[in-house]
Amino acid sequence: MFDLKALLKRGIEKELLDVDDYIFMPESIEIMVDDGQLKCILNSDGRVNIFYTKQGITDVRSAARKHPFTAFETELNHGIYDDIIHDLVKEVNKILDGKSKYFHRRVLPVAVPQSLSNGGGL
Repeated sequence: MFDLKALLKRGIEKELLDVDDYIFMPESIEIMVDDGQLKCILNSDGRVNIFYTKQGITDVRSAARKHPFTAFETELNHGIYDDIIHDLVKEVNKILDGKSKYFHRRVLPVAVPQSLSNGGGL
């Protein structure tokens, strides 16, 4: 037999759970992780951007909101985005530990030539 009430209830629940129709209050949370700065931003469209900066190197990842009806800080406290954060920290550390095979010497001079620092011409 066909249950019309259950069908209507599922249709209404689907409409309520469609996060694309909601506007979220933007939030930003910053903490220090592994000697670098981690910044987690919840955008008004429900997208989460995670930035990690260490020693001048910045990497960013974006994720979809996992639990839209839970407070953003609660999501972070329960480690919902920990896999993304771990990848960010790992990639930035990999860049910092790496060496270029092309740039062996400094590209820019270490000191300014004496003639330029005194205001003299060439």
